[in-house]
Amino acid sequence: MPSTRRAVSIVMLSCLLVAGCKGASLGGAAPSPGGTGSAEASGGTDRTIAVGAGPQKKYAVQQQPAAGSCHYRYDKGEPLEDPTCTPGATSPAVTQSNLASTICRKGGYTSGVRPSAYVTGKEKKLNAASYGFTGSMRDAEYDHLISLQLGGDPNDYRNLWVEPADPGHKKGAGVNNRKDPVETKLHTAVCSGKVTLAAAQRAIVTDWTTALSRLGLG
Repeated sequence: MPSTRRAVSIVMLSCLLVAGCKGASLGGAAPSPGGTGSAEASGGTDRTIAVGAGPQKKYAVQQQPAAGSCHYRYDKGEPLEDPTCTPGATSPAVTQSNLASTICRKGGYTSGVRPSAYVTGKEKKLNAASYGFTGSMRDAEYDHLISLQLGGDPNDYRNLWVEPADPGHKKGAGVNNRKDPVETKLHTAVCSGKVTLAAAQRAIVTDWTTALSRLGLG
């Protein structure tokens, strides 16, 4: 009988150890170089945001998701990206510790890392097919989900999507959407130290329409 009890105890202990290891592997992932492994202000999700290749001297046209495989979501009429096709991607060149020399530096950062219109023009047409977008390309923005001013990767397909015009937008009036001011306010908050880079990035990939309220910024 004692030997039987010892055997049962060993089996139970082994199960507990295995369960503990599994829990550590799921919840203890190392943060990405961009600092986005934190669940801070994540809206209840601890999904790690992917890290892209970062700025390149010469950008190449990136392959896009299959035509018709991506689907827009809408919140009060505002277009949202497909989280499977466009989950976001950060740049390894921007971290919490180097904000002053990257996205927060005087003189700007984004113009030096932005892909050329030649590259993004081709990608935009391919991505429009991915999302089944049939509206005016002039009124739609080929948008960085995590903007460049928030340390988003410049040319990772996971961070770019054809963003349709806002509700009530006048056809033919060109690009003018409500996501841009949200990005600017988040950038200001990050550079002033009100929120961390990781929190701002996670808030905007969760839902850009609620990003400011999620972080107590508006």
